[in-house]
Amino acid sequence: MRPLRGLSLCSAALLSACASSSPSPGINPPAPGSVILAAPAGDGWYRGAVFYEVFVRSFQDSNGDGVGDLPGLISRLDYLNDGNPATTDDLGVDALWLMPVFASPSYHGYDVVDYERIQTAYGSLDDLKRLCDEAHRRGMRVILDFVINHTSASHPWFVDSASSPQSAKRDWYQWRANNPAWNQPWDTYSQTNTWHERNGAWYYGVFWGGMPDLNLQTPAVREEVKRLATLWLERGVDGFRLDAARYLIETGGGAGQSDTPETHAFWKEFSAHVRSVKPDAVLVGESWSETPSVAKYYGSTATVPGGDELPLNFNFPMSTRVLEGINAGSSGGVAAKLLEMRNNYPAGVADAPFLTNHDMVRLATQFSNDTSKLGLAAAVLLTLPGAPFLYYGEELGLGNGAGNNDEAKRTPMPWTAAPGGGFTTGTPWYGFSSGRETANVEAQRASPGSLLSRYRSLIHARQGSEALRTGGLRLFTATTGVSRTLAFVRMLDDEQVLVVHNFSNAQEAVGPFDVEGTTAEPLFVDPGVAPLTGASGAWKTSIPPRSTGIWRVQ
Repeated sequence: MRPLRGLSLCSAALLSACASSSPSPGINPPAPGSVILAAPAGDGWYRGAVFYEVFVRSFQDSNGDGVGDLPGLISRLDYLNDGNPATTDDLGVDALWLMPVFASPSYHGYDVVDYERIQTAYGSLDDLKRLCDEAHRRGMRVILDFVINHTSASHPWFVDSASSPQSAKRDWYQWRANNPAWNQPWDTYSQTNTWHERNGAWYYGVFWGGMPDLNLQTPAVREEVKRLATLWLERGVDGFRLDAARYLIETGGGAGQSDTPETHAFWKEFSAHVRSVKPDAVLVGESWSETPSVAKYYGSTATVPGGDELPLNFNFPMSTRVLEGINAGSSGGVAAKLLEMRNNYPAGVADAPFLTNHDMVRLATQFSNDTSKLGLAAAVLLTLPGAPFLYYGEELGLGNGAGNNDEAKRTPMPWTAAPGGGFTTGTPWYGFSSGRETANVEAQRASPGSLLSRYRSLIHARQGSEALRTGGLRLFTATTGVSRTLAFVRMLDDEQVLVVHNFSNAQEAVGPFDVEGTTAEPLFVDPGVAPLTGASGAWKTSIPPRSTGIWRVQ
């Protein structure tokens, strides 16, 4: 059964809201060449890191049971980053985000039954520690999916809570004598009730009855969550991805089910605790909403550079804009979103852009395997400000598997075209996506024109430019109307990097761009892109359809 968390959060109403492209009311569009986003403040390692999202079950099986595991992931770390900056045949990512690895009765793990134990099929605590050690040795960090909005209905806490109104853990969850009949908050058209009956009483579970929400207004629950965070930080992890960040504390039905002041207050409390245990740990919020709402989850930057709540928040609205823009051949929506971020985000915070994730139809399927669109999406993602997140297999053009369920978005990683795909010597837990004859690592690794090679080149170009990694952004593209190209300068200190993307399906002459300098060093240039010519204030070039040029100007 598809987890209802994915089904609900992907609602058409929410995606439609995220697609709004108008600048904030009362804000005049800036002149071309204006600074839109400042460089992230502070010195956090995550500010420009490239993260790689891994579903352990689908990445690499080490024992032939058809289920990916931690030892299998360890065996593939050199593919992700071999630890040698001089080599370019690894992907070059800086950090791993592991989807849930705690003990759970489900394949996906978002319904935890024991926050201290590793899912048996994935391995042991020693395996997790070894993964962290091996990743750190290669210069990578590891963050875990920490699901604290809800537990499994099989968790001992809930079993105890449900056993009696007099249970010591009764207030670890929300119980009512009658059904308050609140609908799910993300879909105004939904009539899905969020209260569920058990033993003559009703408990709150915003996603479904098998995932009862923890009551984070109970002090003992808050302390337990912080204790668990401490435990995993001390075991070697470098932070957490926080599921369902908008829905922690409810104060009533409707508007009281999301984005409440109490939720923001908890994140400030939790973030301060994490910083006290491990000052450089990162927290990444899944705040699937519109830009003004997402912006609030950074909190205040007055005392904590980057924000005192969640220092990274996934940019779902930008994902929508990039994909829609590439399909439409227009970059105007992306430019408008950058302006909207400037008008809403606290100055100096780090964005977390991405293309798709485990709850979304895979990019290759959305683009009907159009390699030019896939290549352009990669270039846009890896040149935007912030810390980009890459979903496993996206670098190969991996598409959805059979069916419309969430499992089809999380199919095994194809390492080769052979039976078992290099993923397992047994029967895969779920069937491979179609097209793995070409969408596999072995077929693309040595091909200079492959999507995998493109991702590697773009990531290594980022690593060679601090402006691309952590710089601010000065935008040349108009933030209203239709634009065929997206052009901006990433800048940090005295380094300037000019980036031009052609979203259209025709050759485009672009410029002049007002960037001070007399020389232009290519960092990444697609075939057919004309050399950048001119000088200060008059740089020009010509770019083929859905192509990219990146130059350091000095």
